[in-house]
Amino acid sequence: MGQRLIALATTDPSFEVVAAIESADHPRSGEDAGQVAGVGPIGLPMGPDWPHQADAVIDFSVPQATDELVEQCVKRGLSLVFATTGLSEDQERRLGTAAEVIPVVKAASMSLSVNLAMKLAEVAGGALRDHPTGADVEIIERHHRFKEDAPSGTALAFGEIIAQAMGQTARRDGRSGRPGQRPHDEIGYHAVRTGDNPGEHTILFGLLGETLELRVAATNRDCYAQGALVAAKWLQGKSPKLYNMQDVLGLSVASSQ
Repeated sequence: MGQRLIALATTDPSFEVVAAIESADHPRSGEDAGQVAGVGPIGLPMGPDWPHQADAVIDFSVPQATDELVEQCVKRGLSLVFATTGLSEDQERRLGTAAEVIPVVKAASMSLSVNLAMKLAEVAGGALRDHPTGADVEIIERHHRFKEDAPSGTALAFGEIIAQAMGQTARRDGRSGRPGQRPHDEIGYHAVRTGDNPGEHTILFGLLGETLELRVAATNRDCYAQGALVAAKWLQGKSPKLYNMQDVLGLSVASSQ
């Protein structure tokens, strides 16, 4: 993701890349970030050093880097686009506290299409909440073989949105053996890991006699990088607050101006 952010930002005249922050012990630390991204030298080495001046930070990394990242952004007054998933409860709280000082966009997925699909899932969930036959919700996500967490943060975000709209209280990860009749108060999650799949989510609303299916799929990682860049632009001039991509897309009723 860092490589695609560098590649796309360097071709957009509204952006200037001023840092490519990476762990000092990364095997390519010190190399030109543009070379690593495949766009040729940009005169900017990858490494742990923060820039003297910047307007926004975009983070696609790991939870282990979150605490220092948030501390640096607050210290320097930098707006933050945060796309890392798998945080602990303490880290979630610290990020929320930071958003009282700096503007933060946090999302499980930066894809504009995924976030639009989340809005559609919310609408569908609300409409089907009291359906006379009941609606079963199953979420199937597919990602590349190297992904470490399951279900994906995006799948869980879909589930949270639907649960708020429909009222489910239980979660089931896969099925095997004889689990018995499916209860209506659960959302089922199924994680598939295969090849180099950059991300695919299917939301099934199963009724008696018909099925509603929402599917969103990435063909490469550029959709996530482009969404993050859109969010970084949108954050400029915003007041400190914890925003999401629904706000960025103008889909949130409570979206701040």
